[in-house]
Amino acid sequence: MPVESGNSAAARQAKQKRKSHSLSIRRTNSTEQDRPSGHRDMLEAQDSKLPLSLRSNLLDLFGQIEREFENLYIENLELRREIESLNERLAGEGQTVDGGDLTKGALKTKASHSTSQLSQKLKTTYKASTSKIVSSFKATTSRAVCQLVKEYVGHRDGIWDLALTRTQPTVLGTASADHCAMLWSIETGKCLLKYAGHAGSVNSIKFHPTEQMALTASGDQTAHIWRYMVQLPLPQPPADISVSCDDDVDFSDKDEADPEGDGVNECPTVRVATTTLKSHQGVVIAADWLVGGRQVVTASWDRAANLYEVETSELVHTLTGHDQELTHCCTHPTQRLVVTSSRDTTFRLWDFRDPSIHSVNVFQGHTDTVTSAVFTAGDNVVSGSDDRTVKVWDLKNMRSPIATIRTDSAVNRISVSATQRIIALPHDNRQVRLFDMTGVRLARLPRSNRQGHRRMVCCSAWNEENQACNLFTCGFDRQAIGWNINISALLQEK
Repeated sequence: MPVESGNSAAARQAKQKRKSHSLSIRRTNSTEQDRPSGHRDMLEAQDSKLPLSLRSNLLDLFGQIEREFENLYIENLELRREIESLNERLAGEGQTVDGGDLTKGALKTKASHSTSQLSQKLKTTYKASTSKIVSSFKATTSRAVCQLVKEYVGHRDGIWDLALTRTQPTVLGTASADHCAMLWSIETGKCLLKYAGHAGSVNSIKFHPTEQMALTASGDQTAHIWRYMVQLPLPQPPADISVSCDDDVDFSDKDEADPEGDGVNECPTVRVATTTLKSHQGVVIAADWLVGGRQVVTASWDRAANLYEVETSELVHTLTGHDQELTHCCTHPTQRLVVTSSRDTTFRLWDFRDPSIHSVNVFQGHTDTVTSAVFTAGDNVVSGSDDRTVKVWDLKNMRSPIATIRTDSAVNRISVSATQRIIALPHDNRQVRLFDMTGVRLARLPRSNRQGHRRMVCCSAWNEENQACNLFTCGFDRQAIGWNINISALLQEK
């Protein structure tokens, strides 16, 4: 007769216990069914507004629920007894299988995983702390300081464009979606004059090279030329607010700029243009003076750029060829060259140096809308795009860019310092970055809880005449900002 092993005996014992447990459950159920209905009768005797049949049905359901819980409780007791029996048997063999040890392998794996996570967290924290220390050291020792000099507040909507007068006195001009253009005192931040002759958004502003005349382009499908005369107020000492160029603190909760501004309602207003240019069939998005100031060029959403005589308002040329809306136009400071940019991902160079013929070159270096293309003082063109890149081109060989700047946000209307050849990039993400012509990053203008733009930065413009306030930016937070950039320190650190 074969001898029964220990494992087989244990299995048979557990089976018998489960069988007796099943019989116990049956006995319990039969006992419940046979239990006197004294408790039911007592409940039925209580006052209730429920119908008797409904009360009876509810009592039956509650009784079934009670029996199910009782069965679960009994089963739980039986399982605990089985665990205790197994622990006693395994304890004799030198092992322990209690509630914690049953998952010993899982716990060991979990502990190993937790240790790995802790190690990774420590490494990440160490790297972040090290980077923060290095950045703080760089910011502290850096001689490159970007200082906010003045804020120009008064427009009732976003500011699309800004420019500086090219004749004395030097003032700042802004073009806004509130249908107005304004002239500002650079030193005091006061509005000196408001132009309200347009019936649509004023999309750009440029000043005549030798006379006190302004050229504005508008969403009302026209461009206006208007004269201005301003008298500068007494200057005020600038506020001493210095922040490192690498400061990057979000301030999205800062209050919006006051749309009324100081003295905006008191400044003189010009409402009638000297000359109105009306040939476009769509929004005029930009306009600029050709060298000498006798002709102007306008760019429109009707996919064309027009060349006009200023004195007669005569349309001289219609420049066609772009497949989609134009976004910007710019003229060369010393030659009769025009560059137009478009949503068709291209920009075109138009040559009017020969009066009898004008040639055109098409450049396809971007993969998204070309938001602006500008000339430098030398033989370069710099183009910015919604594809988050800026490219530097050589006019003598424009088959491919000589430098490419890759950023993390769409680039809007850029500007290049004529004397220092530094590119200022305004971004959709509220940043303004400075690069040299080779694509080396020099600085980032500060954004903190006290200063900087709170919305998309639309445009930048350099001021070559004033070292105290040599860069201006504007954005859709309804304000323009004047900055002092320590250019010599930037170039030395380069």
